[in-house]
Amino acid sequence: MKSTKVIVIAITLLFACMLSACGEGSAKKSGSIDDSGTRTYHGENGDVEVPAKPKRVAVLAHIYAGNVLKLGITPVAVNEWVKGNKFFGDKLENTEVVAEGSIEKLIELEPDLIIAFSSDKNLKKYSEIAPTVALTNTEYDYLQQHVEIGKIVGKEKEAEKWVEEWTENAKEEKEKVKAALGEDVTVTVLETMGKETYIYGKNWGRGTEIIYQALGMKAPEKVEKDVFGPGYKSISTELIPEYAGDIMFVGIGDETGKGSFMDTSVWKEIPAVQNNRVIEFDSESFWFNDAISLENQMEFIVDELTKLKK
Repeated sequence: MKSTKVIVIAITLLFACMLSACGEGSAKKSGSIDDSGTRTYHGENGDVEVPAKPKRVAVLAHIYAGNVLKLGITPVAVNEWVKGNKFFGDKLENTEVVAEGSIEKLIELEPDLIIAFSSDKNLKKYSEIAPTVALTNTEYDYLQQHVEIGKIVGKEKEAEKWVEEWTENAKEEKEKVKAALGEDVTVTVLETMGKETYIYGKNWGRGTEIIYQALGMKAPEKVEKDVFGPGYKSISTELIPEYAGDIMFVGIGDETGKGSFMDTSVWKEIPAVQNNRVIEFDSESFWFNDAISLENQMEFIVDELTKLKK
């Protein structure tokens, strides 16, 4: 009898081990972390095996640098656009600037993950250096963008928590602005780049995500009709009054300077200008719509708007 019992117990243990092994195999197939500390990210450029906990991330798609920073990872590399953002302070002090096509420098930095735009012509070269995820910025709104970056760097829960907190805070800030200005005020966002003057839509940086989405403010009808679709529109100085809102946000900075249109009689005769309802913002910091930039933009925009009278 004893030998029979021993055999039964042995068979039972063997069967339990087999079940356990099968369970582990199923977990791996579902996309959990494997033995090498990687996981599969299902991205636009197909499935990419990325580090479970990346530590040396090269962010070559400039608009995502602040998202990565907000999630507690300091990039080892960014492109030249990012360093001009004053909202990042000294957070990128030890981060290298890698110009487009500087493959040798990128190799030296030994990234374990690269985040780039899907339009980047060097994607194939990047993928030979480290796992590379490519994103199309127009595929995500500014909140989805943060969650997507969270998925890529293994911090999806942290990203989702930030979005929840942001959404609740935005409701409070919206009420402050509404109390100060009412519900019917219209806002226009414009900026000079080179010799061109642009009007911006609701999802193109320059504080537009804050103004039109988070705070729910209105754009002039012509801005909504002509600009919200494409995201931005180049216009001549003579046409600015047709797109002018009750409040004008104007980008100013080293790259943009003060638009020459601001010295014209056309500009000076716009009601918002005559009523001192022009708010200037730092272009190089407002080009971005990442989590860190958005928090700072929200503070600036709400503070400036609530100073105005109905």
